Amino acid sequence: MAQLNITLDTELLHGLFTKDSRDEAFSNLLEAIFNQVLLMQSSEQLGAKPYERTEDRTAYRNGFRERDLTTRIGTMTLRVPHHRNGEFSTELFERYQRSEQALVLALMEMVVNGVSTRKVKTITEELCGKKFSKSTVSALCQKLDPLVHDFRTRPLENHYPFLMVDAIYLKVRENGRVQSKGLLIALGISETGHREIIGFHVANSESETSWGELFGSLIDRGLKDVHLVSSDNHKGLVSAIKKHFQGASWQRCQTHFSRNILDHTPKLLQPALKEDLRQLYEAVDVTSARAARDQLIQKYEAKAPKAVCLLDEAFDDITSVLTLPLKYRKRLRTTNGVERLNQEIRRRERVIRIFPNEQSVIRLMGALLIELDERWRTERKYFEMDLYYQTLKEASKETTAA
Repeated sequence: MAQLNITLDTELLHGLFTKDSRDEAFSNLLEAIFNQVLLMQSSEQLGAKPYERTEDRTAYRNGFRERDLTTRIGTMTLRVPHHRNGEFSTELFERYQRSEQALVLALMEMVVNGVSTRKVKTITEELCGKKFSKSTVSALCQKLDPLVHDFRTRPLENHYPFLMVDAIYLKVRENGRVQSKGLLIALGISETGHREIIGFHVANSESETSWGELFGSLIDRGLKDVHLVSSDNHKGLVSAIKKHFQGASWQRCQTHFSRNILDHTPKLLQPALKEDLRQLYEAVDVTSARAARDQLIQKYEAKAPKAVCLLDEAFDDITSVLTLPLKYRKRLRTTNGVERLNQEIRRRERVIRIFPNEQSVIRLMGALLIELDERWRTERKYFEMDLYYQTLKEASKETTAA
């Protein structure tokens, strides 16, 4: 799509800063932006702007039709262009509504199964009307489930040298009981430098077996030559990483490690140790990091022996990232990138609270992850990968020469 210059009304922008009308203003803002996007798409497909004479024109405009788009911040009325000699097409509704549809479906399933709260029933009736059946829910599921399945099983044709993996726990109703289930997520940095959600899996726990199922499916779909995996220190997860990604380095999340070591440190010493850890994390190379570690051990060995022992044991794992060029370290030394994704998941999960079944988790979270993945692929690159591959090539030459 060509670059789109959005023109916004002054009154519309003013509403964003007025507390009483903020939700309505956001809805109106999105409505204005989407309508201008539709106009731009129409011009691109026709090969001409409104009233423009050009030899590239393929058809002519034929007015508009109104279509409502229902979201959690309100219902927007969009003006969809009509063309005389050809059908106007847009993915705007499909792409924006995918996770919204999945969210509403989860609510509908709760009502149909008789396990919804009064609040969920009220929201569902407002969005869908008061009458809908299991067959209606089933028909809607058939539209979304294949999309999610295709996303989960797509071939991984790119090279993904860096992985971040994490889990988030959700409540799911199963066999009449509410159970806690883990949503295991794998985020990859591709050879183009973009983030991609390369896989997810719903499991009863973060066991080695559960993570192994996810990692095994990634390998079967084409994942290979992983250089570094960032994660927390969950025992089952670490065992699965070592088993399935032999030859890859494991980077223990420094954020999680800091919390762990501070828990074993007297409160009065925690601010100073936190600052000393920061200096260790920002060391320019492994030699400097070892020197910082030795100073830490000497400084805290008498007053915080448990913390010192933990640091000594974990040192190699929390500094694995130092083998990479400097520009890649900050984002790969923690799992913060996945944590931000988890916040998006929690926003949807708070509406549902208890999912009606496991398939509902897969459908809603899958739809959300598809949209995030699509957005990341079109945003700025997470990394410029030229330096990484250049460093890899030089290391290979040195090994061959030796």
